[in-house]
Amino acid sequence: MPMGALLARPAGSRRQNDVLMQPQLRRIVDELNHAQARLDRLADDVAEDRWGKRSDPSRWSVGECVAHLNLTGAAYVPRIRQAIEEARRLPKTGTRSYKRDPVGWLFGTMVGPLPMIGKMRIGRVKTTPAFVPSGDMPKQQQLAEFKRLQIELVSLAGESDGLPIDKVSITSPFGEKVHYNCYSAFVLLPRHEERHIQQAELVWSR
Repeated sequence: MPMGALLARPAGSRRQNDVLMQPQLRRIVDELNHAQARLDRLADDVAEDRWGKRSDPSRWSVGECVAHLNLTGAAYVPRIRQAIEEARRLPKTGTRSYKRDPVGWLFGTMVGPLPMIGKMRIGRVKTTPAFVPSGDMPKQQQLAEFKRLQIELVSLAGESDGLPIDKVSITSPFGEKVHYNCYSAFVLLPRHEERHIQQAELVWSR
């Protein structure tokens, strides 16, 4: 299936599948689509009776990994939407390049895919309590919620086209003292998704 077809173009979104879209935003859309496709493949491979079950009591189940991503997406969407509204009040940027701020760059590195030694991931960090998942939502409901949030993020990326989203800040839902620009938030989200989808892929492959 073509990458652009994985997440349908939502009503009201701007140019996210067009060649005219700002290249950095287009890359974010591609990365969100890649994460969606990767999760879809994993869902096909993991049976319902294993979805919410831990293979190791100390590690999350597949369902818990997805639930964590859903909690994260749900926390970021309104913050990004508010930042976009602030950016609308600033002069438009056209197609100039966006830049991450130092905090956004660091945070994006921290939440991205972890390096592997064999099948062991290194560099794990403790999840804040608000984002520790229960994992008790049915598999199909979790998958539907993940896709809904991905479509929202794709739409928001489209709405950002031409706006100075690197000139407006959001407060990280992972820490109220942490602030970075909206473009940094867009960059880190698919990286964070790939990290936990990778984690979910390893649950039953160890």
